[in-house]
Amino acid sequence: MREVDQVIALRLDSDVPLVSQVSRYIISAGGKRLRPALLLLICGALGFKGAQRFNLAAVVEFIHTATLLHDDVVDESSMRRGNATANETFGNPASVLVGDFLYSRAFQMMVDTQSLPIMSVLADATNIIAEGEVMQLMNMHNAALDEAGYLQVIRSKTAKLFEASARVGAILSGASPDIEKACADYGQALGTAFQVIDDVLDYTGDATVMGKNLGDDLREGKTTLPLIAAMQRGSDTQRELIKTAIETGDVGMIDQVVAIVKVTGALDVARKAASAEAQRAIEAAKHLPDGPHTMCLLQLAAQLLERQS
Repeated sequence: MREVDQVIALRLDSDVPLVSQVSRYIISAGGKRLRPALLLLICGALGFKGAQRFNLAAVVEFIHTATLLHDDVVDESSMRRGNATANETFGNPASVLVGDFLYSRAFQMMVDTQSLPIMSVLADATNIIAEGEVMQLMNMHNAALDEAGYLQVIRSKTAKLFEASARVGAILSGASPDIEKACADYGQALGTAFQVIDDVLDYTGDATVMGKNLGDDLREGKTTLPLIAAMQRGSDTQRELIKTAIETGDVGMIDQVVAIVKVTGALDVARKAASAEAQRAIEAAKHLPDGPHTMCLLQLAAQLLERQS
């Protein structure tokens, strides 16, 4: 990861000072770096030690960071990772345009690989992520969204880059089609579980630990799995209250919504769904050669359910 950070620092350089300033602001804010770590772990499990893995790990982090910059503008978010968002600090226009810079820089770096399969995977992933963002936008304040629709959104918006990161690691390593598919399956399942738990934390987490405001999903009108399960399991009165909260984005109702989500067992439903995805990731990782990197991949999936931020 130190090598990846060096690549990131080098490739953030721009003759336009604001570009470097905004880029460095959001990247230096921290974050889990899960996507580049996933790519490195897959390469390690499959025995690939070439320097190109650092370049591509930086690419996926740039793509992810670009989506965050755009997301925070669309969602009108004010806090991320415990700090003011870039749009809060520099304004919406700078955030959108620097997000565009990071996307285009990522594509410049992809070309360095001279690998059409890798470029194809990352280009397709970036396109599907954008579609997922639009799907989510279309479903804002839509209390009728069901679990299938919710999963379609998060598999496009969040899990796709996890999947692409793992698949790229396999392609770099010259893996067989079967191993490449197992890596992609691992990434998709891990990314899906990650987002479901993230949605659970929006109703159960500690804002100071999470680094974002509790109830943000409700304010933005996002119909996530805890709310879908609560509406399915609650009384007519409880269902109507949640429906109203989603449709209006009224965070003043957050305490009532949290109480309903807890009393209906909706959080257990969501955690069970995340657990099933984590188990799917574990089964996929078992196709990889034994070793410390594969062990890390297995532990990552198992411990994902315990995350608090």
